[in-house]
Amino acid sequence: MAAASSGAKEKQAGDAPTGNVPEGKYQVAAGARMKTRKLGRTGVEVSILGLGGYHLGLPKDEQESLRIVRTALDHGMNFMDNCWDYNEGKSEERMGKALRDGYRQKAFLMTKLDGRTAQSARDQLEQSLQRLQTEMIDLVQIHEVIRDDDPERCFAKGGTIEALLAARKAGKLRFIGFTGHKDPRIHRHMIETAKSNGFHFDTVQMPVNVLDAHYRSFEKEIIPLAQKEGIGILGMKSMGAGLILESGAASALECLRYAMSVPGIGVTITGCDSIGVLEQALWVGTSFVPMPDDERQKLLSRTAPQAQNGKWEKFKTTGTFDGTEQHRQWLTTAQL
Repeated sequence: MAAASSGAKEKQAGDAPTGNVPEGKYQVAAGARMKTRKLGRTGVEVSILGLGGYHLGLPKDEQESLRIVRTALDHGMNFMDNCWDYNEGKSEERMGKALRDGYRQKAFLMTKLDGRTAQSARDQLEQSLQRLQTEMIDLVQIHEVIRDDDPERCFAKGGTIEALLAARKAGKLRFIGFTGHKDPRIHRHMIETAKSNGFHFDTVQMPVNVLDAHYRSFEKEIIPLAQKEGIGILGMKSMGAGLILESGAASALECLRYAMSVPGIGVTITGCDSIGVLEQALWVGTSFVPMPDDERQKLLSRTAPQAQNGKWEKFKTTGTFDGTEQHRQWLTTAQL
């Protein structure tokens, strides 16, 4: 796959380029099924690749998004990612429509909430349930734990965790996790804060890619900790939101195979903004063989120059991808 052009008409969050894979380039057999892994201590079998929710709001034609979701599920790609704030709710709404007609039963459904107060988290969860057209979400994660005081805010009296525990007791969600893309130090603090409060996260989501291994590495610092604690590990930004492709450091296939081969990874979430990009992901996920160590080491050696100073991992080094910093009202209200 050729690197996406920075001059592409459509853009992702953070002004990163979208994918560009023609439909039919990757042939996926009708009966091909995505391979699965157990997700931490949950015991749930989930697809090794998950469908990113943000990109579902990008196609101009809603039917294209619905087709992406259903095609993914028909091939066993059952992990469905989303977030309350993606595309002002459009991503969840499209997901909800796609999960009609029996497709909800095929999916392990995840969404994320921005609220740092119990009230905002409750309100956002109710909106997400309505948009997703479901009575229960399999996994709800606290979105963008990127500030030093986020852990304390989430576990404070009247904070996010209070609302999520109540929602779990009420049967509105099954599992609880958190996400972040800024610094492994903050992830570690979140896990330690949970432990000191007698709480165990079911999942943790983080960037895992060929550049992360060299700079502020979640792979090196957080994956071993999560494995030790039995927390299910979700990898994201395998292509650096498209920026790794733009840098020329690695191809899309190399990016996916590397991220999926990292020991401990449960799911690698990848955004698919067209059927062509989805077919590429399905081709990788249904025929996946872990990357041998010698190939892995060669790839890491080759990508080391682009990784310096986090130049192409802008979600770590700039505020460009920090939606909750650009819209701090999301932390305390349910207004987009």
